[in-house]
This record gives sequence, structure tokens and C-alpha cells, in this order.
Amino acid sequence: MSYTENVRPRLRLPSVGAAGEVIEVKTLISHPMESGHRTDGEGNPIPRLIIQTMHATFNGQEVFRAEWSSGIAANPYQAFMLKVDEPGLLEVVWQDEAGNEWRDQATIELG
Repeated sequence: MSYTENVRPRLRLPSVGAAGEVIEVKTLISHPMESGHRTDGEGNPIPRLIIQTMHATFNGQEVFRAEWSSGIAANPYQAFMLKVDEPGLLEVVWQDEAGNEWRDQATIELG
């Protein structure tokens, strides 16, 4: 079993908002974020493998982007604020340096 089978992206945000409201979007992804500085039980180096980018789109338009490096912890948490002027689909995409990609999405309605 590869580590990519255990990676789990998560989003937390209100599903209903008011037009013009600013909401907080919270993201978390379970990922080992190997720095390349550790060794396994036999003393062999564990290759570096980190998530390099996380970006969010709302109704297809990018609204947030983060570029991460080896200093970020395993299972990185990222929060950002989003002004909601219309209902729509928020999608968050994480990509590691091996080209693996994970997505999560949520629908935001106006109440």
C-alpha cells in the first residue's frame, strides 16, 4: 500500500452564507510531508516528498493559492477568508512534488 492511498483532504466551511459575507474556509490534508532529512529503520534516507501547492477556486476563478516548502509540518492545515457574493462551488486542490493531486469541494448557498 502506498502512502497516497491514506492521503485524505478535508474542507470545513459554512454551507450557507449571505451575499457579501466573508467566511472562513479551513482545510486539512493528511500527508506525511517527508522532508528528506529522516531515515528509515535500516538507516536509509527517506526521499523528500512534500505538497508544494494548494489552491482554491470558487466558480472556476482562483481565490487562494499557497506555495509550501520543506518547513511545513505533516498533515498541513491552511485557513483563508473568502467573500461570497453568489452561490457556487468551492474546490481546493493539493499537489505534491511527485505530481500526485487531491481535490475536495463544497457547495456554498446564499440564505
